[in-house]
Amino acid sequence: PGLSYTWIFNNNTLCVQEDIRRFVSQETGNLYIAKVEPSDVGNYTCVVTNSKAEQRVQGPPTPLTLRSDGVMGEYEPKIEVRFPETTYAAKGSSVKLECFALGK
Repeated sequence: PGLSYTWIFNNNTLCVQEDIRRFVSQETGNLYIAKVEPSDVGNYTCVVTNSKAEQRVQGPPTPLTLRSDGVMGEYEPKIEVRFPETTYAAKGSSVKLECFALGK
């Protein structure tokens, strides 16, 4: 509790904005990008913030490059789910469950 994840692009202070192609999991901190475009090429750095301890840690940059041969990796279609065994919610409240469809 109290952890949040953001991603920085090319060492800029501007964080990667979530949109219809980008999503940051607040469960795992993973950054997902659908349909990578040339403008996505660069270095991505994860920043984890602990609001309770008022601390922030920045990881090493991870480069994203486009393959010049045009070959896409082969992935079997699958649904990636990391639901807890039990999820409790008060009546009338909202619950967010993350689920990702992967594959080619």
